[in-house]
Amino acid sequence: MRPKGENMKSTADAELVDAIRFAARPLSGADDDHDALLELIGDSHFVLLGEASHGTHEFYRERARITQRLIAEKGFNAVAIEGDWPDAYRVNRFVRGLGNEAFAVDALAGFQRFPTWMWRNTDVVDFIDWQRDFNGTKSAHAQTGFYGLDLYSLNRSMEAVLQYLEKADPKAARRARERYACFDQFGEDSQVYGLMIGNGVAKPCEEEVIAMLVDLRRRAATAARSGNAVDEEEAFDAEQNARLVKNAEAYYRSMYLSDVSSWNLRDRHMVETLGALERHLGRHGVSPKIVVWAHNSHLGDARATEMGQRRGELNVGQLVREQHGRDAVLVGFTTHHGSVTAASDWGAPAKRKRVVPSRADSYEGIMHATGLERFMLPLCGAGQHIATLREQRLERAIGVIYRPDTERQSHYFFAQLSEQFDAIIHFDETRAVEPLERNAEWNDAEAPETYPTGL
Repeated sequence: MRPKGENMKSTADAELVDAIRFAARPLSGADDDHDALLELIGDSHFVLLGEASHGTHEFYRERARITQRLIAEKGFNAVAIEGDWPDAYRVNRFVRGLGNEAFAVDALAGFQRFPTWMWRNTDVVDFIDWQRDFNGTKSAHAQTGFYGLDLYSLNRSMEAVLQYLEKADPKAARRARERYACFDQFGEDSQVYGLMIGNGVAKPCEEEVIAMLVDLRRRAATAARSGNAVDEEEAFDAEQNARLVKNAEAYYRSMYLSDVSSWNLRDRHMVETLGALERHLGRHGVSPKIVVWAHNSHLGDARATEMGQRRGELNVGQLVREQHGRDAVLVGFTTHHGSVTAASDWGAPAKRKRVVPSRADSYEGIMHATGLERFMLPLCGAGQHIATLREQRLERAIGVIYRPDTERQSHYFFAQLSEQFDAIIHFDETRAVEPLERNAEWNDAEAPETYPTGL
């Protein structure tokens, strides 16, 4: 006989499953699939679209479908991704018809940092091809952009700043080289910089990168007053690269210090860049609308998860909600089982891995129990019928590394779903995203796992 508490929980879960089944909006792949979500979004200016892994086809495809409708029907101006600024800006030029590349695959060539499949995959190719075609029918002022929010491109961003200044002001370029020379002793590996600074064996480059950002801000402000759109755009690009260098320096330095969370620095940088992008796109007096693509762990409000409640970490979703309130809509994605593109260790080759069926006591397990294959579940303003989604329950997160043999410890955390997101999109079975470069290890999918299903 089961303990009384377990019986009560089972009854409550059964009632929750019925309530979700009633409130869910099934998805069929039709053009009107996301009518309910667009109605929920309304006139909001920020829509944050997550993913429960960095390697699931359905997450990428559905984010693209939603984004296409937001651009075409609600006038959204930009897509901002969990990717580095210079790599994404190369794509931005492509979708605006300004770059040298004729094909989307070539425009994505900048994404060489591990994990390359995160943005160099067939679903992203399809989306930026669509975005380029859409922009081709619009004036330059009405075109949409593609931008990066992350901060891992320390060296490439320094190079971008120097290239800009060599053309715009050779004297300033010489000064910039002298400042950025502070990093020369550390080579190309930014983590070496962090390690040596953390151990106190080298002087940090903090003053130099701050000085460069101040100079580039002044130059961008001057370009904005010039009325020359090309100069203004190039100066903005350079300023963002200088901002990235400044924040990346602090990030890598913090990795080996105990006084600052590198996670918090990274997500603050992403929100700071989002704010700069908002100001830039709205410089002519029209409030821009921006879609953000990133992992659930960045876009779901951290205050509703153990990362915020126990570890003191914040994230993009929390900061955007604090700044914009109901003008921001947070959408998470979940799956029960299938396959995923991921690595077994950092820097290791991409593999097509089997995703272990979700635990019955997780949010994904509850979604699976509805028997619905794919659906959208609205959470904001949720009625009493799904009030138990405010209770803590396990939620799964797969990043670029997936270790199903230690899944409970490696990939589950506690969260309060209805406080974390405004809506959830669930796909019961999903498949791995297709990398542009498919090695033998990816092509040979793993056999089904023989160990217990995540327990």
